[in-house]
Amino acid sequence: MSDKARRLFGTDGIRGRANSAPMTAGMALRLGQAIGLHFKRGNRGCRAVIGKDTRLSGYMLETALVAGLTSAGMDVTLLGPVPTPAVAMLTRSLRADCGVMISASHNPFQDNGIKLFGPDGTKLSDDTELAIESVMDSPLAEHLAAPTELGRATRLDDAVGRYIEAAKFSFPRGRRLDGLKVVVDCANGAAYRVAPTVLWELGADVIAVGVAPDGLNINRDCGSTVPDFLRSQVIQHGADLGISLDGDADRVLIADERGQLIDGDQILALIASCWSVSGRLIGNAVVATVMSNLGLERFLAGTGLDLLRTRVGDRYVAERMRECGLNVGGEQSGHIILSEFATTGDGLIAALQVLGAITERQRLASEVCRLFTPIPQRLRSIEFAGASPLRSRRTQDAMIEADAVLDGKGRLLLRESGTEPVIRVMVECEDEWLLAGVMESLCNTISAVASVH
Repeated sequence: MSDKARRLFGTDGIRGRANSAPMTAGMALRLGQAIGLHFKRGNRGCRAVIGKDTRLSGYMLETALVAGLTSAGMDVTLLGPVPTPAVAMLTRSLRADCGVMISASHNPFQDNGIKLFGPDGTKLSDDTELAIESVMDSPLAEHLAAPTELGRATRLDDAVGRYIEAAKFSFPRGRRLDGLKVVVDCANGAAYRVAPTVLWELGADVIAVGVAPDGLNINRDCGSTVPDFLRSQVIQHGADLGISLDGDADRVLIADERGQLIDGDQILALIASCWSVSGRLIGNAVVATVMSNLGLERFLAGTGLDLLRTRVGDRYVAERMRECGLNVGGEQSGHIILSEFATTGDGLIAALQVLGAITERQRLASEVCRLFTPIPQRLRSIEFAGASPLRSRRTQDAMIEADAVLDGKGRLLLRESGTEPVIRVMVECEDEWLLAGVMESLCNTISAVASVH
């Protein structure tokens, strides 16, 4: 199913401004009921687990979801503030029927969102999300549980401890982080307790920042979307490495000892090459999205590895990995999926693989983490109202012309955002002058079409 077919769910669950449509308590209540009815289907003993990040609105949405799920006869286990990958892990570990994460990821505190996982800990398919929406639109009251069959809600007190141990297990056995000074920026979000603890217990000298959430400061001037903060902290503390997570810790950004940034493409290249040498990489291939740099593709090809591309969204990366039986995939933005350890993007586990490579080679992060030179790439977003400019013949002709101008020296990508009325334009080319000209021409055409609409 396409994103257009779904009313509430976007690329990564439901998201919006807290206490405004669609992110209201009323919607969360009805969603909880629909989830319960979809997964329960007359069976007894069904259970959902719910985690959240540190947003103030998480209390409101969590309470409404619990009411909806229990009214449908589903038991609920509350995890409290934990990273998104912890919810995925515990959904499987606790043999729950579904998992729910309340988070708007890297968005500011005013926003919130709801992500859903199936019993195997993977994000729900487009078809399943559409089916849940269909249940929400039906007369729910006719199908809710009888008074004697209402669900119960309990709290799992050791949820954080379970995830900490799982994360530590992913680090290479017999190796330690002793002697390494590591800055970890937790974005005042879901990993504010677990990430510093994992790194410290593995032996690192930990400088923890973004670890004082107050419900209103998640991602504020920190986290993976504010890389300059990480860079400054690494330089200020003379650290060997910097790790920056987003609000729900499913993505990561790395900074080397000089404060230079290492994105998801470089992390994928490092992990894939290390695992290939050690024989752990399955299928001699890596899954990434259409946004990953052409430089990554060329680097992998040079080492005998294939790059399989998907549409944008870590859920689509995970689906392709499962289809092809692969164990490494991710996005340029820092969603890294290592199916040996997790079913969804896990920023902390990805960072531990980077640290593992550094400790193995006993070299500086700047020498270990940059395996290829990215092809120059430019990104731009163009807002529109009404019909998408991508459907315009004029836009289609401009794309054909731009592709002819590039003539195999680069590539271009135009896509409509799954969460807002915006066209994302990406052009990459070894010739920066040519790149600039193609980008300017394309964006001018799209802007003109958008203004006509």
